[in-house]
Amino acid sequence: MTNPYPLGLRLAGLRVVVVGGGAVATRRVPALLDAGADVLLVAPEISPALRAHADAGRLRWLPRRFAPDDLDGAWLVHVAVDDPAAAATVSAAAQQQRVFCVRADDRAAATAWTPAVTRHGPVTVGVLGGGDPRRAMTVRDAIRTLLHARQGTLLTDSVAQGAPVDTATGRVALVGAGPGDPELITLKGWRLLTEADVVVADRLVPGLLLDELRAGVELVDASKIPYGPSRTQDEINRILVDRALAGAFVVRLKGGDPYVFGRGGEELLACAAAGVPVTVVPGVTSSIAAPAAAGIPVTHRSVAHEFTVVSGHVAPDSPASLVRWDALATLRGTLVILMGLKNLPAIAATLLAHGRPADTPTAVVQEATTGAQRIVRSTLGAVAADVAAAQVRPPAVVVVGDVVGVLG
Repeated sequence: MTNPYPLGLRLAGLRVVVVGGGAVATRRVPALLDAGADVLLVAPEISPALRAHADAGRLRWLPRRFAPDDLDGAWLVHVAVDDPAAAATVSAAAQQQRVFCVRADDRAAATAWTPAVTRHGPVTVGVLGGGDPRRAMTVRDAIRTLLHARQGTLLTDSVAQGAPVDTATGRVALVGAGPGDPELITLKGWRLLTEADVVVADRLVPGLLLDELRAGVELVDASKIPYGPSRTQDEINRILVDRALAGAFVVRLKGGDPYVFGRGGEELLACAAAGVPVTVVPGVTSSIAAPAAAGIPVTHRSVAHEFTVVSGHVAPDSPASLVRWDALATLRGTLVILMGLKNLPAIAATLLAHGRPADTPTAVVQEATTGAQRIVRSTLGAVAADVAAAQVRPPAVVVVGDVVGVLG
């Protein structure tokens, strides 16, 4: 086999076709979107994480099997299906149209390879291992360690801090992935992710982190699309326990922090009941990071000496709500509301009804710390209408309080 010619593709605005909607496509699509590609996804069914991208308008999904004319105008095609015959059909169509084709099932049959990638600020390093993904991953990880070492952070630990664990029965790490920017995961969380045998990931996990998993990792998409199809928590708990008891190191990768409305406590209890050791790695929570990314400090001297974080996924008038909205309305500090976009009109009305002034500065931050971040600044009395007019979509964080206007 001849050596490949290394090349960096500038895909902004260019059509890239991805055939398949499973775990491989889930891992590959975020990097294509990050490169600005015009992604066309062709598959009868797709993962919840990919559906979230489609619903948000980041890509176009054709819910059917591949047809050769899907490659019209394409510059690149990724084949992410397990069926060799179906993959060969895509390859043949790509060859006919002179489109480079990446094959997840057969690298020898591909006309392009995806390298093992590590990102360090503006630097992207891709490693091709002569057709051996494990060799490429090993070299990539060594380069990544050297890049961190140049900043005075040499990653030398090989196991999680804490008491020794019985690796014969496997173990679980609950890792907070941060608010959206892949660089906001902690060094410890990133290191454990690179060591994982199984990764169970939520929808809000930064997709580029999944693109850096080592070869052979089982990716379980536990995406929870708001108010839509989702795996039950019991099923997620079962997956964590079963894989660990089979001897695997399982990383439960969760957006934000595992314990801030992330059900990390339930997962820890399930593992503990089964005798599975658990390491908890805190993450940067969007309740603080989203306001910060929007230029809003949740506290500020002489303005706010407190901040309160609540979940808004249950309407204020619902019997299931555990939030004392009437009491929150009387506080002088900052109120941060997660998962409250759908119920924002009712939440704002309730706060107003219990005395929070209508002119209280209010902001909504969509997809904080990512390239899709948007900020709507308003007042408590007008925010519901302003958000609807701006067509803000989840995930979004609502900030209520005088701190919204402190930094401009």
